Amino acid sequence: MNTTVSLTELASQELASALASNNGRSAVTVCGGRDAQLRQTVMAMRAGEGLSEHSSPGEATLQVLVGHIALRSADESWEGKPGDLLPIPTEIHAVDALEDSVILLTVIKAQ
Repeated sequence: MNTTVSLTELASQELASALASNNGRSAVTVCGGRDAQLRQTVMAMRAGEGLSEHSSPGEATLQVLVGHIALRSADESWEGKPGDLLPIPTEIHAVDALEDSVILLTVIKAQ
C-alpha cells in the first residue's frame, strides 16, 4: 500500500518531540524497517545534540529538512542546511545538530 507522507509535517512533529524529550532527540521510520533493504528515517535533534560516532550498515544519505547539521568523519567534516543532501561516508562518522534540526536518513543495507 502506498501512503503519502508529508515530510514537512513530520519534521515539525518530530522536532517538537525532540525538544520535549530528555535526550533531545526523536525519530520515526517512514519507509522500510529493520527487515527491509531500504530504510528511511526522519530524525530530529535539539541544538547541541547529535549521533555519536558509528558506522553505517550500508550505503546512506542524509537530507537536511530543518536546521543546520555537521556530518563528520575522522578526517573531514561537512555542513548541511535545508535542502542539502549529503552522502554519508563509509567510515565511522557522527552527526552534530548545530541548531534545532531535522534530517531524513536513507540507508540501503549491504547484502
